[in-house]
Amino acid sequence: MRLPVNTRVFIAVGSTDMRKAINGLSLLVSDHFEKDVFSGNLFAFCNRRRDIIKILFWDKNGFCIWHKRLEKERFHWPKVEAEVLDIDHEKLSWLLAGLDINTAHKQLSFNEI
Repeated sequence: MRLPVNTRVFIAVGSTDMRKAINGLSLLVSDHFEKDVFSGNLFAFCNRRRDIIKILFWDKNGFCIWHKRLEKERFHWPKVEAEVLDIDHEKLSWLLAGLDINTAHKQLSFNEI
C-alpha cells in the first residue's frame, strides 16, 4: 500500500500497553490525544521495552495495524515532554531502521553570494 503524500505521522511518546488492539489504540488516539482516528494518518505506539512498534491507521473501509517486533536491539523511541509528536515519513523510516530521530544530521542550506 502506498500512502498519500499528505499523510501525517503521529508518535505516541512514552510507552503503550501492547496488549491493546485496534479498539484500545483507536480510543487512545481519539480520546487521549484528541486526534481524528479516521483521518488516514498514521499513529505509532511503542512498548516499555522498546522492542515492539504498532502503527494504527484507517484505510478507506477499515482499520489496519502494522506491527514490528525486534528480536534483538531496541527502538530509539523519542523522549520529549509532549504526549504526541508529529513527524514526517522519513523520520518514521529512521525510527523503524533503528536510528534516533533527534540526533540525525540536519539538512544545511546555503545562500549564494
